[in-house]
Amino acid sequence: MTIALNGEEVAEKIRGAFPGSVVAADKAAVIVTNQSLYQVAEFLKNTAGLDFDYLTDLTAVDYLDYFEVVYHLTSLKHNHSLVLKTRCYEREKPVVSSVVNLWRAADFQEREVYDLMGITFEGHPNLKRLLLWEGFVGHPLRRDYL
Repeated sequence: MTIALNGEEVAEKIRGAFPGSVVAADKAAVIVTNQSLYQVAEFLKNTAGLDFDYLTDLTAVDYLDYFEVVYHLTSLKHNHSLVLKTRCYEREKPVVSSVVNLWRAADFQEREVYDLMGITFEGHPNLKRLLLWEGFVGHPLRRDYL
């Protein structure tokens, strides 16, 4: 099992590199601004001592007031993990930066979130429906679907 890093401690490192990028942090997770997501993810992947070289999971949650995109990151080198989150407050056309260029595992996971939640991942090389057919109306995991 991996050792979960303290989100508050990692948030301090992120704040040092990108002031104003951390929205909130607790022992379990770090929440960053949507605008800084890609830079922070790249920092977490490429910074010595952090080295989050593996994206375990990527998902999204609909809280009605906002969407939260959740990234579970793992460092195989150091055997530690971290939960990184960002929020989209736009319901009509929510957009988050794609992290496919950092972790290839994000490819299908971003497509799944796009398909079922309607969140667009800007910069994704092949963002199209994964589970539902082209022409399907709506995004069935949204709370306001139907």
